[in-house]
Amino acid sequence: MASGGARNRSGPQPDPRSGRSDRRGLKFNQLPGEGWAGVAPEFPLPEMSRYAWEVDEDGKRREVYDSDLTQEFRSREVEVWLEAWLTPQAAMWSEESWRWQIVAEYCRLKTVVEMRPDANAALVAQLHRFRDQIGLTPAGLRENGWEIVADESAGKQDPEPSGGTVKPQRRLRAV
Repeated sequence: MASGGARNRSGPQPDPRSGRSDRRGLKFNQLPGEGWAGVAPEFPLPEMSRYAWEVDEDGKRREVYDSDLTQEFRSREVEVWLEAWLTPQAAMWSEESWRWQIVAEYCRLKTVVEMRPDANAALVAQLHRFRDQIGLTPAGLRENGWEIVADESAGKQDPEPSGGTVKPQRRLRAV
C-alpha cells in the first residue's frame, strides 16, 4: 500500500478561478460546450455473446445462445458509443486514443445496466466510477483538468434594468 502523497479525491479539488491555482499555473483544458463535431472511431470491443434461459423437456433450465439478443445488445452499445462521442469530453478523447478502450467499456457496462433493470448494485457503482474516469461527471471533469465552456451565444443574457431596483436599506425600513 502506498504511503504519503496526494490521493485521488483527497482534499478539495483544484478551483481554476482561485488565486492559488493562478500562482501554481493551473490551467484547465477547455471543452466546447456544444459538443465534439468530429467523427467517432469504430467501436473497439468485440461483439459480446448474449444468452437466454431455456427450459428443456426434463424441466431443467439451461442457457442458450440468443442471436437476436446478441444483435440487440451490440446495436445498443454502438448507439451509446456514438452518443458519447457527441459530448464535449469527446474533444479530449479524440486526442488520447488510449482512453477509447475505457470509453468503450463504459458504453458496454451502461448497456448491460440498461438492458437488465435488476443489475447488480456493484455494476451500477462501477458505471459511476467509469463516468468519473472519462470525465462525464463534474468531479471527473476536475480530476481530468477539463472544463466545459459555454458557446458565446449561450452566455449572453439581457442586462437587468438599472432604474427600478430598491436599495436594500430602503427595503428594510419598509418592513
